Amino acid sequence: MSENIIYCYSGSGHCLNMAKSIASRLGDTDIVLMRSFPEKTDATEAKRVGFIFPCYGGGLPGHVEEYVKAIKIAPGAYKFAVEQFAGYMGCGLHKIDEIVGLDYWNLISNHSTCIWLMPHTLSLPPTTKEEAQARIDRKAMEVAAAVKAGKRSEKKPPEKKLFALEDSVFSRMHPKRVKKFWVKDSCIGCGTCVRICPQGNITLQDKRPTFGTDCIGCLSCVQFCPKEAINVGKTTEKRERFPNPSVKAMDLTKKIIHID
Repeated sequence: MSENIIYCYSGSGHCLNMAKSIASRLGDTDIVLMRSFPEKTDATEAKRVGFIFPCYGGGLPGHVEEYVKAIKIAPGAYKFAVEQFAGYMGCGLHKIDEIVGLDYWNLISNHSTCIWLMPHTLSLPPTTKEEAQARIDRKAMEVAAAVKAGKRSEKKPPEKKLFALEDSVFSRMHPKRVKKFWVKDSCIGCGTCVRICPQGNITLQDKRPTFGTDCIGCLSCVQFCPKEAINVGKTTEKRERFPNPSVKAMDLTKKIIHID
């Protein structure tokens, strides 16, 4: 068992990139992906347990809340969390805190990757992709130093009840949105979308992706398609993709990533 465990959900790679940066500074860390049910839920031997995730529609992405409830943490372990968000923090940190009781939490704004809804350039405060990455790197150093020092946040994460309501509505939109997915002729049938979908919701038929209804809105298929061939309606066709430059599509398919 590693001394540290970071549970991470990442759709476009930015949260995984941050988890790796923090883990490299903590040392001896298992990063457990939460895109599907975590490979490791028994964290009782870890001294520090962290959670890194984005804000999706005002709340937690996918089935993360369900997964966190399944994780076992030792009573004396140090628990921390970091959320990335585009315009507002939502209620995700509050939900994590209610489940595990966080000792320390932090936030970082980043570009939106939910490009069917808004362009990534709508990040608050506005910034370039390069500066967004530099900000992730700086925040990772700040968080790692705080965790090493055992820093404790003075306040609990705010509840944000309005965003909890938004989250309940937003999560029900994903199956309906699948009907708007379509594939351009530039598709090469490489199968990246099939392998990266955390729900197994995409299959290849005659070397073309087809989409089921079990979608959680991560948009990894849209972000990581090497030909930018997958779109949601007409909106994403006009918008730039923004996967993390340091994360490969197949990194998101791993269950556990260990960093010494």
